[in-house]
Amino acid sequence: MVSDTQGSKTISLNQYGIKNAKVNYQLSPNELHQTAIEKDQGVEASSGALAINTGEFTGRSPKDRFIVKDDITRDRVWWGNINIPFEPDAFQKLYDKVTAYLSEKEVYVRDAYACADENYKTNIRVVNEYPWSNMFSYNMFLRPEISELENFKEEWLIVNAPGFMADPELDGTRQHNFAILDFTRKIALIGGTGYTGEIKKGIFSALNFVLPVFRNTLPMHCSANVGKDGDTSIFFGLSGTGKTTLSTDPERSLIGDDEHGWTNENTVFNFEGGCYAKVINLSGESEPEIYNAIKKGAILENVIMDDKGTVDFEDVSITQNTRVSYPIYHIDNIQVPSIGRNPKNIFFLTADAFGVLPPISKLTPGQAAYHFISGYTAKVAGTEAGVTEPMPSFSACFGAPFMPLHPTKYAEMLSRKMKESGVNVWLINTGWTGGPYGIGSRMKLKYTRAMITAAMNDELGEVNYENYHIHSVFGVAQPRKCPNVPTEVLSPRQTWNNDEGYYKTAYKLAASFKDNFKEFEEYANEEIMAGAPHTDGHYK
Repeated sequence: MVSDTQGSKTISLNQYGIKNAKVNYQLSPNELHQTAIEKDQGVEASSGALAINTGEFTGRSPKDRFIVKDDITRDRVWWGNINIPFEPDAFQKLYDKVTAYLSEKEVYVRDAYACADENYKTNIRVVNEYPWSNMFSYNMFLRPEISELENFKEEWLIVNAPGFMADPELDGTRQHNFAILDFTRKIALIGGTGYTGEIKKGIFSALNFVLPVFRNTLPMHCSANVGKDGDTSIFFGLSGTGKTTLSTDPERSLIGDDEHGWTNENTVFNFEGGCYAKVINLSGESEPEIYNAIKKGAILENVIMDDKGTVDFEDVSITQNTRVSYPIYHIDNIQVPSIGRNPKNIFFLTADAFGVLPPISKLTPGQAAYHFISGYTAKVAGTEAGVTEPMPSFSACFGAPFMPLHPTKYAEMLSRKMKESGVNVWLINTGWTGGPYGIGSRMKLKYTRAMITAAMNDELGEVNYENYHIHSVFGVAQPRKCPNVPTEVLSPRQTWNNDEGYYKTAYKLAASFKDNFKEFEEYANEEIMAGAPHTDGHYK
């Protein structure tokens, strides 16, 4: 842990075009917490955490994320609806407007870095309009020692101005908010949105380009932990599938909960210095590590509290995407530094609202690549306007909004690393059992934890007829037995008690996988295509 007191160094922002600003440099979390309250930008919860409201945007806005199209990115980036091009001249004009907007204002500046591995350390300077945004930057990026600040030289600059509204007709944006990456100038420019996740995901997206292109290192949207014997486990998954919850295990040391790199030296390192967890339906009983991390120094986003500051974690009247950010040292059992070695198990997490995928299954290398490129989870009724029944949702590499390269580039790197390290790959359904959403029930967390523990402890045996059943639709190997899990839970078909309904739903989901994968087929080899589910079954 770095001391709250970061020194009294003064800096100028003139070199960035921000003139005559009152610069609050490297304030402590306590100072930022208090400043936010004094400015009526937040209140203190009964836990001691700072509770803030991010305003109009309570989540990322993927359609307003841009990458400057220039000599570095033109022939490398996978352009399209995810990576939207922005002209260099338009970026410069918009940047000049934002810096003029911040001039003469009070701003908050923090020097930090990303990447816990010294060989990949990336210095970052963050300029924030709001104190709580700067506190978020303290929590989520890695914190330099005071001695490192004296001659600090940033590699990337983040300029974050939630109060600045773009003019789409003049500025080339889609609407008034924007998040733009410029790889030549190494600037992340964010405006018109107070959602703090844009700050951390900007740097994550930058590293997702830089590391594979220039360092031959695989960036991953995943959490990771390490066991007492030094075995590292990696958890891929989209938001709401359990990455943070399942990697925060009292029996294992947490490396990180969201963003990592996998090096050629077979090490896994955290990009970040904190955790950013969903808190919807959070309780001390079900997720004690996260619950207890919500204390002074943490930031709660868009939650509802009573007049005593007690949070109602079930209240989603502002958003279902209620969040908490906290420095990683709020978790008791962490890996220091945030680096693991010898990855042994990879878990792909999916919240299957159709209730047809097994709660745990082992994947072949081809299946692993297929499911990685697919990045499946499901939306349930009520999570988005117009969603009245479960809907399949696919996000390539379990993080397409943050991946500037074509998904197969990351899949090829992962496949190579899996084969070189001999890692086991598992598909974990943290979603529904006994039927789809509305009929079945959510898989119990204690069962999911027991299955993951059994996999990590080599208690599920070799893939053969005695130990595993091969799923007739998805072709994955599902264990017949698992310690501390009722046998019937392991077979999704048995939990339905309705074979025809189960298989009709399973084949329907399999067809969605096939339809989604069409855009990747020309890039996929025979082994990957063999990992696809079957769609020619009896129940249609």
